[in-house]
Amino acid sequence: MSAAVRARIDLDYLWARLGMVEGRVRHVVAARRAADPEPDDPYRGLYLTPESVAHILSVRPAAWTSTLPSGPAAPEARDSRLLRLADLFGLSELDVEFLLIALAPDVDGRFERLYGYLNDDVTRRRPTVGLALELCGVPPGGGGRFRFNATAPLVSGGLVEVLEPARPSLSRVLSVPDRVVAHLLGDDDPDPRLRGLARVSAPRPVVVDGLLERIGKALDTGTGLVHLRTTEGSAGQVAVDALAATGRSALVLDVVALTDEADALPALAALVREARLRAAGIVVGPLETLDLEQPGRARLLRALTGMAAGVPLLVHGSRGWEPAWARHAPVPVRVPPPDPAKRTAQWRQALVEAADQVFDDRWAADLASYRLGADQVRGAAASAVRFASLSGRPVDLDDLRAGVRAQNGAGLERLARRITPAVGWDDLVLPEPTRRALGKLSMRARHRDRVLGQWRMRPGGGRGRGVMALFAGGSGTGKTMSAEVVAAELGMDLYVVDLSTVVDKYIGETEKNLERIFTEAAGVNGVLLFDEADAIFGKRSQVKDAHDRHANIESAYLLQRMESFDGIAVLTTNLRANLDDAFIRRLDVIADFPIPDATQRQALWDRCLGTAMPRADDLDLGFCAERFDLAGGSIRACVVTAAYLAAEANRPVGMADVIESVFQEYRKLGRLVLDSEFGGWLTALTK
Repeated sequence: MSAAVRARIDLDYLWARLGMVEGRVRHVVAARRAADPEPDDPYRGLYLTPESVAHILSVRPAAWTSTLPSGPAAPEARDSRLLRLADLFGLSELDVEFLLIALAPDVDGRFERLYGYLNDDVTRRRPTVGLALELCGVPPGGGGRFRFNATAPLVSGGLVEVLEPARPSLSRVLSVPDRVVAHLLGDDDPDPRLRGLARVSAPRPVVVDGLLERIGKALDTGTGLVHLRTTEGSAGQVAVDALAATGRSALVLDVVALTDEADALPALAALVREARLRAAGIVVGPLETLDLEQPGRARLLRALTGMAAGVPLLVHGSRGWEPAWARHAPVPVRVPPPDPAKRTAQWRQALVEAADQVFDDRWAADLASYRLGADQVRGAAASAVRFASLSGRPVDLDDLRAGVRAQNGAGLERLARRITPAVGWDDLVLPEPTRRALGKLSMRARHRDRVLGQWRMRPGGGRGRGVMALFAGGSGTGKTMSAEVVAAELGMDLYVVDLSTVVDKYIGETEKNLERIFTEAAGVNGVLLFDEADAIFGKRSQVKDAHDRHANIESAYLLQRMESFDGIAVLTTNLRANLDDAFIRRLDVIADFPIPDATQRQALWDRCLGTAMPRADDLDLGFCAERFDLAGGSIRACVVTAAYLAAEANRPVGMADVIESVFQEYRKLGRLVLDSEFGGWLTALTK
């Protein structure tokens, strides 16, 4: 059956039923006139005379000539919008009549004046509870009046509003919300009240796997409440797909927008009504975004689970379910992280939706390593399209990586310093073993979902899929810069943990601060850097007093937390021997950063000077590399000092500037200044 034919049948049936309501009105008007002791009173009905009422009833819209379908058309009429709505909301036949009576003024203006006449007050142009009972022949003292209680289907479902609560119950006015009127007239646009609060995801073909089949069975258990628990933000799309697999559309609630609502309960009621009108399910999450620890937030969730009785409600997040959040316990379903193939498929679809651009399969390995939900993937693809449009070119991998970084929340930035990488492999001067170790770190980060997830190389024990590395070496040997290069290689931001925000003199506070960092880091695509890590990852010691005991507790907590960490973390230390052996065992990669040799030092001098800075002809980098045993950080400091000296003298950087900067660096480091190192330059400096 075509949509046009279906809409025609829906409207014909509605008009026919409203025609029956008109017949009831005619009957009551006739009864009123027959019993009226002064039928010719010109003030009856506040200037609406019986003759005027008769004239109103004599004019009937052409559409109202429809009759109730019978015969072969009857099965189709039984599937009309009105009867489908009655079935979805659990309405009785009397409820349907009450709904039609309340609906009539919204579809035919004649009923406004007729109801005003019957109410004996033309300013009251909608039916009252008493008038609805009279039109249906229900005694006002009978049980019919209780069909307008707050818990009755008509009112609790949001189909009819009972206004003016200060009046006696029979004099209260009945109104049908605009969204219900529009639905019965064939309009499927969502309630404007939900704009910016929820989006509609129409059902679409999906491949039903074991997970979706399991969720579908959970929805059929009768409660309709399912809790999808996952370590990533992928469960929202799984919930939408599960509803689509059962032929349902999904209303996806934006929980952040919900928390911004001044009065969220009416919005939740509109959401549940919309779901019932569409025979759809509701998707809510992630729960951690709702921040249920704040006062009133748990009440919102409990209110929603109460309102949505009978509506499929899928709640997802990484945290467990609290029994206080609902009257009935949900059906729990564990959602594993998507495998690389599913992640690639999400990126492929998102790029087509955002820019109608074909996905390059060479990007698959890089993009599959990001831990993003389906909505975040779509957001990253949309951001990438905007980045590429600034240069007037198609989207490339760098644009998509920038889009991923744009999805990172600001929560971790309150606990760590965020650095967008601006260096690459060419900026590093390292020995080959160290480079290989960095490459292994990137390799593990890129393929961890396949190895640790699909191949289950880290099963049981609540172990996470994190990658932990240790960069050990002297100060200035390139540890922090190497972490930035690894982050750039993975297309991520670097988050440097500030130890001043972590270590606390009060017992237990350091562990709490670290937990906040690890929790936030698991939700972003970034590399977490603990600089000078031996300050908090030190060795456990024999317990001699309370200080030793609490220090050991901190170390024990960190050992446990590293096991369950799902992100990428780099620890740096100048004193590797100070780290506990248990920490070393949990590390995936250890990279040693030795003091550079003469060849590497010359390359460092050249890289640090760069190409933009003018150089004098007497600059001898070979001499500097051979004579001055400095690490990369010290060389960079010398180059910066030399640049300032040259800028002050308004000349290119020359050997005198470099020698003076090295002299200052030696003094800063407390090293001896020897003639054998400085040669003839030392005499010029000491004059």
